[in-house]
Amino acid sequence: MHVIKITEEPLSPWSELASFESEHLQGATDFGAQANFIGYMRDFNEGDNVIGMTLEHYPSMTEQKLASLAEASDEKWPILHTLIIHRTGNIKPSDPIVLVATWSAHRKAAFESCRYLMEALKSSVPFWKKEMLIDGSQRWVKKNTSG
Repeated sequence: MHVIKITEEPLSPWSELASFESEHLQGATDFGAQANFIGYMRDFNEGDNVIGMTLEHYPSMTEQKLASLAEASDEKWPILHTLIIHRTGNIKPSDPIVLVATWSAHRKAAFESCRYLMEALKSSVPFWKKEMLIDGSQRWVKKNTSG
């Protein structure tokens, strides 16, 4: 099962994980591992102080790409469940931006698929970031896959 959400609402990763497990995994006994990654906005980039960011996307294209990544992950590893939530809109430093979580019978598959999904998301999903710098200027951010 894949659950993919893109939202402008503030992201509460731990609440989202608890809700997902309560809603979809109550009484499930087929998984033995869950791995997750939570990405937050930094207050610096490329040597500059950043005070905010606007994150944009093209909805149907973004959702389709995330779904295809989840399917590709299922083909590589025996993943039982995948949760991907990504923020858009106006974001401030320390705000959670992305949650990727996977469930599997074993930890190796959960870890590897979670990392694969996050790396693929950063490098291939169409999100566009505009940073607001402390000096009042703004700039579009080039894709950065270095983590």
